[in-house]
Amino acid sequence: MSQSPEELQEKPVVLIDGVCHLCQGVTKFLIKRDKKAHLRFCSMQSASGQRLLSQGGLSPASFNTFVLIEEGRYYTRSTAALRLARLLPFPWPLFYLLIMVPRILRDAMYNLIARNRYRWFGKDEACMIPTREIRDRFLD
Repeated sequence: MSQSPEELQEKPVVLIDGVCHLCQGVTKFLIKRDKKAHLRFCSMQSASGQRLLSQGGLSPASFNTFVLIEEGRYYTRSTAALRLARLLPFPWPLFYLLIMVPRILRDAMYNLIARNRYRWFGKDEACMIPTREIRDRFLD
């Protein structure tokens, strides 16, 4: 489903590594808790994902972080994760308090998990295919 630039400004977009099992799990976690279907998702490996990464000044060849695009601003690593927590129902927004931890420490933990995610959680050869029920929440 193609999204207009205006719609991308209205709804937060989460860019994920589409072959990573951890990222797929996070996506399912977010969809389950985002009852109002506020969030949109896009695989970084897709044409739309590559375009959005380039537009945000991020490397389209690197999938070691996920990205939150919120009101036209790009957030990565731990900052993206914490900002996403704010968008979920209680009690998840409480995790946003961790934003007070210096980013260098938060991102060090994030990077450790990102470096090992395929080994710890596995990966697929192709991106997850959304079910019919959630297909409209994914960008092409």
